[in-house]
Amino acid sequence: METTRDDYDSVWKEALETYFEQFIGFFFPQADREIDWTKGYEFLDKELQEAGGSTQTGTQRVDKLAKVWRRDGEEAWVLIHIEVQSQVDANFAQRMYVYNYRLFDHHQKQVASFAVLGDERPNWRPGRYQRELWGCKTEFSFPTVKLLEYRQRWSELAASANPFAVVVMAHLKAKETHGDTDQRLAWKVALIRGLYERGYTKEDILKLFRFIDWLLQLPQEAERLFWKEVQSYEEEKKMTYITSVERIGIEEGYKMGMQEGLQKGVQEGIQKGLQQGLQQGLQKGIQQGLQKGLQQGLQKGLQQGVLKGLQEGLREGLWKALELGLEMKFGAEGIRLMPLVKQVQD
Repeated sequence: METTRDDYDSVWKEALETYFEQFIGFFFPQADREIDWTKGYEFLDKELQEAGGSTQTGTQRVDKLAKVWRRDGEEAWVLIHIEVQSQVDANFAQRMYVYNYRLFDHHQKQVASFAVLGDERPNWRPGRYQRELWGCKTEFSFPTVKLLEYRQRWSELAASANPFAVVVMAHLKAKETHGDTDQRLAWKVALIRGLYERGYTKEDILKLFRFIDWLLQLPQEAERLFWKEVQSYEEEKKMTYITSVERIGIEEGYKMGMQEGLQKGVQEGIQKGLQQGLQQGLQKGIQQGLQKGLQQGLQKGLQQGVLKGLQEGLREGLWKALELGLEMKFGAEGIRLMPLVKQVQD
């Protein structure tokens, strides 16, 4: 049985914003050691958009730009580019280079570009961009993390207390179990149990549950079985974090989200339908109008042409008859009267 469509980019965007420091620490330890986290950080989505990036979901990638402080006191900007597309992008390295130099050129600040690849192509790992012409050479390298490689490091993920280890595990299992409801149900329950076994706080359990639930979506019947498993486990542990008030809130949130989405979808559908209908109707009306106009015009023109031709023919015939009658009656003198006769319109 097919599961619902997986939404990777939305989850990664929210996870990045929720656990940015842990993200850097998990994937890029060198940068983590040199960042002064006590001074905080700031996301700069506007600056990234101006450089050509995108923070919008649905594009199969999530770009983030954050301003941090180095331990030596210098300000640094970090470009985080999370790639969740399943197809190879031949221009990926070039895009990373373009974002990097545009940000540096505009702000005159050091920019570190990192890439996390969530695709399923083992041999695709872009990490360098270069071009050369007549001895002039440009070369740009950036650290790259391949999530697919963590399948061989599962024990490391399971032992890590970093919340992003859970996000990676959920991401990998969402890829592996796509279309396999039974396996997805089993892994979703196992990952939720792991949240309690790792000793996370209630707040972290609820946040990470949201990511897991978002990635490992289930059909309605399987979802009911999942909740029964979670409820049973929480009762056993005497830690009803998810299945109490939070579960009600989550379900209500889903319902409200579905209702709002449905209403918005209907409104947008009606508006778009009207616009398309008007446009198509106008085009069709113009085409039909032109066609009908041409047909009517041709028909009317023919009728008028025939009528006019008959009238002209009748007039010419009458003039010929008059001319012959005048000639027979008065000879040449009668013919000279014809210019005066033709002036008579009645």
